Amino acid sequence: MKLLKDILYGVSLTAVSGDTNVMVNHIHFDSRKVEMDDVFVAVRGTITDGHKYIQKAVDSGAKAVVCEELPELLINGITYLKVPDCNSALAVMASNFYGNPSKNLKLVGITGTNGKTTVATLLYNLYTKAGYKAGLLSTIKVMVGNKEYPASHTTPDVMAINDYLAKMSAEGVECCFMEVSSHGIHQKRSEGLYFAGAVFTNLSHDHLDYHKTFAEYRDTKKKLFDSLPKTAFALVNIDDKNGLVMMQNTKAKKYTYALKSYADYRAQILERQFNGQLLKLDENELWTKLIGDFNAYNLLAIYAVADLLGLEKMEILRLMSELETVDGRFQYYISKEKITAIVDYAHTPDALKNVLITINALRTGNEKVITVVGCGGDRDKSKRPVMGHIASEMSDQAIFTSDNPRTESPATIIEEMEKGVEAQNTKKVLSIESRKQAIKAACQLAMAKDIILVAGKGHETYQETNGVRVEFDDLKEVKEALNSLNK
Repeated sequence: MKLLKDILYGVSLTAVSGDTNVMVNHIHFDSRKVEMDDVFVAVRGTITDGHKYIQKAVDSGAKAVVCEELPELLINGITYLKVPDCNSALAVMASNFYGNPSKNLKLVGITGTNGKTTVATLLYNLYTKAGYKAGLLSTIKVMVGNKEYPASHTTPDVMAINDYLAKMSAEGVECCFMEVSSHGIHQKRSEGLYFAGAVFTNLSHDHLDYHKTFAEYRDTKKKLFDSLPKTAFALVNIDDKNGLVMMQNTKAKKYTYALKSYADYRAQILERQFNGQLLKLDENELWTKLIGDFNAYNLLAIYAVADLLGLEKMEILRLMSELETVDGRFQYYISKEKITAIVDYAHTPDALKNVLITINALRTGNEKVITVVGCGGDRDKSKRPVMGHIASEMSDQAIFTSDNPRTESPATIIEEMEKGVEAQNTKKVLSIESRKQAIKAACQLAMAKDIILVAGKGHETYQETNGVRVEFDDLKEVKEALNSLNK
C-alpha cells in the first residue's frame, strides 16, 4: 500500500474533502476494476464519463475519488479530490505510484504520422545489438530487456506505461524507445514522464476523425516538444515543413535531420535495389537492407538519436548495417514464379504514396504493380478518396477491399475510395470486399517479375468487423495465394 498524499505529489488540487494521509492499494480509471482501498479517477473519455461511475467505485471499496466535479453527496470516510483535469492528474499519480521510473532511464519519445514504429523498434534492436539492456513501447510489442509483452495501443494507458517503465527500471534497462501517438498526447498519457529526448518524423493526413482539423493534429504533436526539459534533445525532420513548428516553444536542445535540406544530420541515397540501398551518411557509406526514401529518413533519425545518446559514430553505422526491416513495414516475399509481394502498414495517403514511389523507383520498366488496399471503418473518412486516387494513379492495377471495417459497411467504405478515382483510371480498379479474395485475385493477375503491394494492415494479424476480431495475416495470405498458383 502507498500513502495517498505521496501519490498526489505534483497534482493540481482545487478542492479536498477528507484525509490524504491514508494508505491506498491501487489506482483505477475503470470503475469495474476498483477493489477495497483503491483510488478511482473519474476520467472523461470519448465514449463515457467516469463521473457517472463514482458511486459504483465507492460501493466497490474505493477509499479516494479524483474528479473534476464533486458529487452532491460526499460520503464520510471517503477522500474526494477535485482537479482541473483528471487525465493530467492520473498521469502524474501513475508516475508517482510506480516511483517515477522514467527518471531512472533514458526515455526517448518518437512521434509523427509515419515511421514511429520503425524508428522506435530499430533503435531498440540497435541498442540490444550494442550490448545494452533496452526497452520498447510500440504498436507491435512492448519489450522489457529481452522479455516481450503484447501491445494493445500505440501509446498504452498511463498506468500501463509506468508499470512497464518500472519493470524496465527493476531490470536495469538503460534506455527506452517509445512511440507517442497524437491520441496519447491529447489524452495526457505522456504527461508525468521524464523524456531524455523526442523525435518528430513527419506529419500528414491522419486521425482527422479524432482531431477534426490538421492544425489541431499538428498542435497536439507539438505538445510533446513543448513539455521537454532543458536537459533533453528535440530532433526533427526539417524536410517536413512542420518540423520547425515542433521546436518553436521547446526548452530542449534543438537538432535537425534531412535528406533535402541543410541539417545537423544529413543523408544521401547513392544506390537503390530491392534487397537494400546504399546511403551516404555523415560522410560515410552505409549499405542497409531497408529500402525507400522513407526508410532513409528513419535510419537518419536512428543514427542521430544514437549519436545524441552517446554511442560512437562508427559503431552506430556498423550496427545499422545489420538492422532488418520491422514486421509489416515493406516486408517482401518472392515466389517461385518470381512475383514479388510486399506487405506494408501504409494506411495513410502519405505512407501509401511513399511506398508506391519506392516500388516504382525500383522497377525496370516491364513489371506491373498491383496494389491491394482498403481503409479502416469508424476512422477518418476524408482520406478514403485520397487513398483511392493514389492507389489507382500510381499502380497498373488497384484492388479496393476491406481493411478493418469495424462497425461500417465494407461496401460503403470502398464506394468512398472509388470517388477518388479519376476517369482515366477506372478501368484499372477492381473492388472485392473480401480481403482474402482480393489478395488471391492480385496473385492470379500477377505474372513473373510483377510486384504486388498489400497495404494498410502490415503487422496486424486480425480483421475487425462489428466488434469481432478474426485471424488474418496479410503476409501469410499472400504467401499462400502465391504458392498455390499453377502458372
